Amino acid sequence: MAPRSKKTVDATSSPISMADLARELGVSMTTISRALSDHHSIGPATKQRVLKLAKKLNYQPNHLAAALRKGQSKLIGVIVPYIEGRFFATVVHGIETAASKAGFNVIICQSSEDVAQERKNVETLLSAQVAGILVSLSRDTNDFRHFEKVRKRGIPLVFFDRVLESDTVNAVVLNDYDGGYQVTRHLLEQGCRRIGHFAGPQHLNIYRNRRQGYLDALESYQLPPDEQLIIYSDMTLEDGTESMRQLLALPDGGVDAVFSAGDTAVLGALQHLKSKRVAVPQQVALAGFSNEAFTAITEPMLTSVDQRCEEMGQAAVRLFLELAESRGDSAFLQRQVILQPRLFIRESSLQGTPSLDTVAKQANGISC
Repeated sequence: MAPRSKKTVDATSSPISMADLARELGVSMTTISRALSDHHSIGPATKQRVLKLAKKLNYQPNHLAAALRKGQSKLIGVIVPYIEGRFFATVVHGIETAASKAGFNVIICQSSEDVAQERKNVETLLSAQVAGILVSLSRDTNDFRHFEKVRKRGIPLVFFDRVLESDTVNAVVLNDYDGGYQVTRHLLEQGCRRIGHFAGPQHLNIYRNRRQGYLDALESYQLPPDEQLIIYSDMTLEDGTESMRQLLALPDGGVDAVFSAGDTAVLGALQHLKSKRVAVPQQVALAGFSNEAFTAITEPMLTSVDQRCEEMGQAAVRLFLELAESRGDSAFLQRQVILQPRLFIRESSLQGTPSLDTVAKQANGISC
């Protein structure tokens, strides 16, 4: 009988697998696996043959596959609504930095503000057997049942920024209420009294809390809320333009300031005001929320609330590690980590004379 021909492996065609090594040497994959891991059951000669061929073919071990087989994945799954812009990109950078120090790698998924895609992201991460999931909800998320599957599997689940409104979730959030209060109070201190508010979708905690801070700051000045001055939208650039157009069209004098719950929308407002030759801040003062990179290069530069993005990402990883270490410990209670916002005061909101305290802080490069 003629000898069976052996298929020659082409190391340039595709990544080399253990199956390729086993086929080339005519041994089992178990033998290859044990030889590569220096198992005592494999003799020196066989180990030498395996290692020599692995080096020749530039075999790279698939550590992910190995971890999944052992049920010991060192992966953290992250779901964000979008990655463009400063906020989520910087949060993810904070997550990756802290995760790497703890010996974990990160898989990043985008929901694109779509709850259906968010559900797919969860399924993808569960299939990858991640050690934990960190998530910021999409704008469309009203049904949270897809996260119950994560909990039932005992996988640590940490929300950040946009979170479930519940006492039973682990989350890292900014004190959005205080940020909304600070920035509105600042506009009031400039002498503004008709302050419009661009409000985001109110089922999301961040926008609801920023709006409440705005309302309470008005109340502190005995100013009743005027629903005409609150415009609800998805906070896009186009939404900001349209919202500003609506406020300028009000019959009783429009507004002398706008606090937007997002920087992208306030940029749209600034563009519209410039197109109408309305002076900022002399006629209308502007302030936003997020401290996006563009706020420091517009003309005038935009006042905004900084969300401490990188710290948020790092805190989310620390909370995940606590959950992972306390797994099965009934004494560990769900908790929220609350970060305090920082108000960066820039030219767009300085209608009046700033306080001596504000001037001193700005002269020293300190946020207010």
